[in-house]
Amino acid sequence: MKFSFILALLIAGISGDSSKAIAQSAGGFTATGNMTMPREGHTATLLTDGRVLITGGFPASATAELYDPATGTFAAAGRMITGRVSHAAILLSDGRVLIIGGNAGTTAELFDPITETFTPAGDMTGSWAIPILLNNGKVFIAAIPNAEIYDPATGTFTATVPYAGANPLGLSTATLLADGRVLITGCTSPCDYDVDLTELYDPATGTFTLTGAMANRSASGERTATLLTNGKVLFAGGENEDYFYASAELYDSSTGTFTATRDMTHARHAHTATLLPDGEVLITGGGIELVPPFGTYASAELYDPSSGSFSPSGNMTARRSYHRAILLNDGRVLITGGVYWDSIPGPPTGTLASADLYTPPVLTPAPVLISISGDGRGQGAVWHADTGQIASADNPAAVGEVLAMYTTSLADGGMIPPRVVIDGRLAEILFFGAAPGYSGYSQVNFRVPGGVGPGTAVSVRLSYLSRFSNEVTMGVQ
Repeated sequence: MKFSFILALLIAGISGDSSKAIAQSAGGFTATGNMTMPREGHTATLLTDGRVLITGGFPASATAELYDPATGTFAAAGRMITGRVSHAAILLSDGRVLIIGGNAGTTAELFDPITETFTPAGDMTGSWAIPILLNNGKVFIAAIPNAEIYDPATGTFTATVPYAGANPLGLSTATLLADGRVLITGCTSPCDYDVDLTELYDPATGTFTLTGAMANRSASGERTATLLTNGKVLFAGGENEDYFYASAELYDSSTGTFTATRDMTHARHAHTATLLPDGEVLITGGGIELVPPFGTYASAELYDPSSGSFSPSGNMTARRSYHRAILLNDGRVLITGGVYWDSIPGPPTGTLASADLYTPPVLTPAPVLISISGDGRGQGAVWHADTGQIASADNPAAVGEVLAMYTTSLADGGMIPPRVVIDGRLAEILFFGAAPGYSGYSQVNFRVPGGVGPGTAVSVRLSYLSRFSNEVTMGVQ
């Protein structure tokens, strides 16, 4: 089957209307179903089937639950092996979820969404960790005193070489850059005053290098870091023992420098920052200012990279701090739990079970892969890059071969590469960009990873900005 047939499929529009942005009346927040229990310091992880896994939270709960966007409801999903709060969770390329650290120290466990069960995953060498899924399918874990690598294939944790600077006393953020390196920020001196750990980890060499100093070195705690579609990283808010910040700055990996941008509308810490499909960043909740009005915020704002400015974006249905926000497959944002304060000083006055949905003015659906049947299932329109023929059961692809396919919903001119998962393994992305002559479609060229196949119907899925396409199949020899 030739490349020209694939083009005919596109012209016929077999991918349907799911690739199109859907206009809404206005952006805003609405309540959705409550979680099964109040939670703060929990995790929220989008699964490949579109559900969201919620785990743990104050006070070190071992419970877990699943949110179904189709019904707007939460349901219990078994128990973790260890009760956890302030821990971390990361989706692996095979669809399982790795859960690590927090108050549970060096322990780790795995959630299987098929069986909805948790199993032990060995022990890390450090704690209070921030995990990042690398482009090779392994997990980089920024931890104290050393970083480490988790290999899902072997189920083992291995310490990396030491950090380039002094060992951190605290970790603030870890961000996967568009080029595959990881940017790490934290503190090596008293963490109440300075962010002085700014390093890059390169998976290709397994080494750390120092990078530039942050513009605001005082906001060491509970700030957010968000990779933008233009490849820069937005840092927003934060706190130290003396102050809470509205400041924001951008990291440019091409120059290794941090540059101040405009301030947020409020000082915030323990807030959330979520990259939206249109390239804007949704900032929600947090607190607390040291000038009236004291307390945790219900307010939200949007950062526009084109203008470098923040603007108000309405209020959530509750004031939230230490909550979680995650982009759903349909383009909405799910915001769960958290805690709120009435004033400073004083203890928290409530932990929340409630959840909100943010609906942007325009909904951008998740990416869509094209299938030969036109229903988004079965044999995919995935072709051999050298011949233009479909990689089918009769003409299978080989491990190491370059293939190509079209998809929707990638940002025009965006720098963040999509991810292609074949049989649960990440493929190397060789090219992504606009499909010539077909507005609204993008072409992705990738290499078949080792360990895949053989099979006549090997699964293929694409993810972009952490959202997942439909699953198609192809032949692998």
